[in-house]
Amino acid sequence: MPDLPPRHTPVLAAEVLTALAPAPGKRFVDGTVGLGGHSAALLAAGAQVLAIDRDAGALRQAAERLARYGDQVRFVHADFRSLKTILNQPGWSEVDGILVDLGVSSWQLDEPARGFSFRHDGPLDMRMDTSQPVTAADIVNTWEEEPLAEVIRQWGEERYARRVAYRIVQARRQTPIRTTGQLAAIVRQAVPQRGPQRIDPATRTFQALRIAVNRELDGLETFVSEATDVLAPGGRLVVITFHSLEDRPIKRALRREAGIPDDDAPTDFWGRRVTPTPRLRLLHRRPIVPTAAEVASNPRARSAKLRAAERLP
Repeated sequence: MPDLPPRHTPVLAAEVLTALAPAPGKRFVDGTVGLGGHSAALLAAGAQVLAIDRDAGALRQAAERLARYGDQVRFVHADFRSLKTILNQPGWSEVDGILVDLGVSSWQLDEPARGFSFRHDGPLDMRMDTSQPVTAADIVNTWEEEPLAEVIRQWGEERYARRVAYRIVQARRQTPIRTTGQLAAIVRQAVPQRGPQRIDPATRTFQALRIAVNRELDGLETFVSEATDVLAPGGRLVVITFHSLEDRPIKRALRREAGIPDDDAPTDFWGRRVTPTPRLRLLHRRPIVPTAAEVASNPRARSAKLRAAERLP
């Protein structure tokens, strides 16, 4: 593995390389380049990389750290879900592999000014693309109690979502909620705590707000379809997810592209589910997860799942 930035360890790096099989002359898209850990490994193997990220700050750091690879790598500030538009350039209409890592980067979590984490008090922001207008502070200070509770319930999977939303609304009537520390304290007071806690009670609410701010679950199934469109025969798609909310649509879309009908598939005259025409071959029956050794050295990898598929001829 090439030298990596301090505190930055790409998740499932060896497994990504095995799935993508980079080699000189091959072209890959890293749709969430972050600080460049996965891309560095692809470039070190001689491949060309189109590095995409919607976080301009992360993209700048990746460009600095991968500068030694020269024109072997190109950088694009964009959302990976705009893949077809991004690839509308000479030589990139078909690619040998696509990687997206849907997790929040260590750099984003560790930077108090970005407002992703309550471990450090900072502005309640949470935007991956800081050019976007809506922040987490906007949501907690302006949304009505009912939609706020629904977001926390659905995307945070928080059983006490109504109580959390009520406490947020009551608190903001006294003073606007502007920092991660303020919000975390409100949520901790709202969520009953009995016995030892596996995670901080604020974790689920912060996840829900981050998903809402960045619209993280929008268009994931469409992305898999469009990624399949631009893969060359034998090309591979690799997706790393970190929670079930994003893993389910990715799994469903990959199975559909592999010709495996789901429960919502249309039926024929005899009531049999119509099998989609397969365009992908799933590389694993089950998702790849980190080893115990990787989790011990990088605890943020513990919930990662890697799914991979190959484009059929």
